[in-house]
Amino acid sequence: MPIKIGIIGKTNTGKTTFFNSATLSSAEISTYPFTTKKPESATANAITLCVHPEFNVFDNPKNSRCVDGWRYIPIELIDLPGLIKDAWQGKGLGNQFLSVAAQSDALLHVVDVSGGIDSSGKIAEAGAGDPISDFADIEEELIMWYLKILEGNRDKVSKTIHSGVDKIVAIADLYRGIGVNNSHVKEALHSTGIDDKEFDDIGFQESKKFATILRKISKPTLIVANKIDVDGADKNFARLRERYNDTIVVPASADSELSLRRAEQKGLIKYSPGSEQFDIIKPGELSQKQKGALDFITKEIMGEYMRTGVQFAINVTVFKLLKMNAIYPVADEEKLADKKGNVLPDLILLKDGATVIDLAKEIHTSLTKGLLYAKDIRYNLRLPTNYQLRDRDVISLVSASTSKKSH
Repeated sequence: MPIKIGIIGKTNTGKTTFFNSATLSSAEISTYPFTTKKPESATANAITLCVHPEFNVFDNPKNSRCVDGWRYIPIELIDLPGLIKDAWQGKGLGNQFLSVAAQSDALLHVVDVSGGIDSSGKIAEAGAGDPISDFADIEEELIMWYLKILEGNRDKVSKTIHSGVDKIVAIADLYRGIGVNNSHVKEALHSTGIDDKEFDDIGFQESKKFATILRKISKPTLIVANKIDVDGADKNFARLRERYNDTIVVPASADSELSLRRAEQKGLIKYSPGSEQFDIIKPGELSQKQKGALDFITKEIMGEYMRTGVQFAINVTVFKLLKMNAIYPVADEEKLADKKGNVLPDLILLKDGATVIDLAKEIHTSLTKGLLYAKDIRYNLRLPTNYQLRDRDVISLVSASTSKKSH
């Protein structure tokens, strides 16, 4: 299952431009509120350095791409309709939004850091709006939604607990459909300081604090400070980072990334997503407007912030927020290939802490039967089945059923 990342935020913050630039999709972009009427989904990529140069082999990947030594790992990006106040009560496209947000493993919260939208999401003069309030408004909607799930089911949870079911399990059952598990609930109860409290004695304020923490734990979120290239945005960026210092904030210019990717598609420039530079291949075919735009990106974006931030935001979400490690399973340890001879064919993303057994399950559930050990190809080491895998491990699985490498 590919990782799913939802893009959230108010209307007109540049969510769809971000989505298009990351996926080279052509979803409608407009300044009308609620241009995105239904969730759009497309494939983007998380990018990491490939291991093939280290092993001095040429790879031919199957489930990902390798370009200039970088692995492009497909992930699903979902552009969600903009939220409005009281969406948690079903206003606007609230219910639809929230149900899709629920399926996401992590969220990218796009704010217009130039302050170019008013509180209702309409285009305003740059500096007139407040990105800090914009972020808080959306955040409150999500928390209230989490709270509504708990408060609306108090009797049900109480009865379940009185029937002998553990409190953690009873609460987690309410949220199962939105990707919440027992450990999320356990951690949130502990952080709220109500893990030893009888459920019926938990007050409304404690419930809200619990909902706030649970939302944060279960849906890791990164703030994309978009439109960083607009005058005055840098001051808002500093404020945003200071106010939400417990959240990663990435400065971005989705417009610039979209321009670069489209120019790259047309063969006008050579550019790798997330790169800190680009090369103009066909200067003679660039219009004055295009030249001006590329000059601006070179000076104001690359020069100031090193990159446009779009690909960086996705990479940080996958590898830092979700703590995923890139694992390369192979069947033939000599050739680093699968049974068909494809060299380094697959890259599998596994959560930090995942073991050899988890890798076997991810490849095929039958591989766990009779699994003896794994072999770390880099260090020629036998690894026990409970060994916690590390980023960039190249692994061969050895099982009793075949007494040879399985993949």
